[in-house]
Amino acid sequence: MTDSQSFEARLAQAKSASSRLREAIGSVIVGQNAVVDQVLWSLIAGGHVLLEGAPGLGKTLLVRTLASALELKFSRIQFTPDLMPSDVTGTNVLVMDATGGATGRFELHRGPIFGQVILADEINRATPKTQSALLEAMQEHAVTIAGTRHVLDQPFFVLATENPIEMEGTYPLPEAQLDRFLLKVLVPNPSEDEMTAILARTTGHEVAAPTAVLRREDVLALRSLCRDIAVAEPVLRYAARFVAQSVPESRDAPEVVRRGLRYGAGVRGAQSLVLAAKALALLEGRAQVAFTDIQRVALPVLRHRMIRSFEGEADGITTDRVIEELVASVPTRPGAVEAAVQGSR
Repeated sequence: MTDSQSFEARLAQAKSASSRLREAIGSVIVGQNAVVDQVLWSLIAGGHVLLEGAPGLGKTLLVRTLASALELKFSRIQFTPDLMPSDVTGTNVLVMDATGGATGRFELHRGPIFGQVILADEINRATPKTQSALLEAMQEHAVTIAGTRHVLDQPFFVLATENPIEMEGTYPLPEAQLDRFLLKVLVPNPSEDEMTAILARTTGHEVAAPTAVLRREDVLALRSLCRDIAVAEPVLRYAARFVAQSVPESRDAPEVVRRGLRYGAGVRGAQSLVLAAKALALLEGRAQVAFTDIQRVALPVLRHRMIRSFEGEADGITTDRVIEELVASVPTRPGAVEAAVQGSR
């Protein structure tokens, strides 16, 4: 078998694996197909997800179901204003002997961050000090406790939730932490048909958790294969141009960006665009990223990386609207707009 044939076989296996994973999640979660797909993009790309939606939409159930379907260690952290950083990472405790006396030896009591699928529930309810306890773990996949660095088990996947309608007693996530999330996924309300199916499923006998369809090694193999998905230079340049035009100071920034934003996306935003697009192509069984893949992942990748200006907030300009206008206006190739205008004359 040639290298090309081997790669195609791995792609086919990845597509089959993602289909089995979707089916396992769908046996518990009703609808929310777009949300599930976006969570899988992040899982395969090696990023983290911020889930925003009203209470009762199945965010916690989705994370638990994913952990069961992957047979990974699940940890839940309920963020509250009195939660301390050591409650997240863990701490060293003094070991006592059989008589209750101190041995002089300390032992690490690991916190819930030492899991593989981490649910950071209502993350914006904790103080910035406690929120920052996640930064090192999310970026470096390690935590430092009492000067000792502890590497976390792989795959390490954080899914944080926040409630968009209840602001009292919450602490907005700082830009540095928001930037650590590959995607911000908005969880919509179900349709009438989906609500009916939810009621039928949740008011009867308890639905069993799905059996594992993938293992740790399968997830790591998918992440490795994701990095092998090809991205042509014109597509890379399009991603770079897309992000550059989200900066209000850019010469080519559209009017909605200049008026609506104070800060645009940065380098990590461009990197995330490409990684998420690679994951999308992989899950669809394609070996190369297309321009449309960049456009399809733009909303969840960039919506939390832009900061609105006071004028933008007053005018009701959302970051989603800015991204949609960028998708419509940024040319896939330099000079494409100018050529089209000249050709119409």
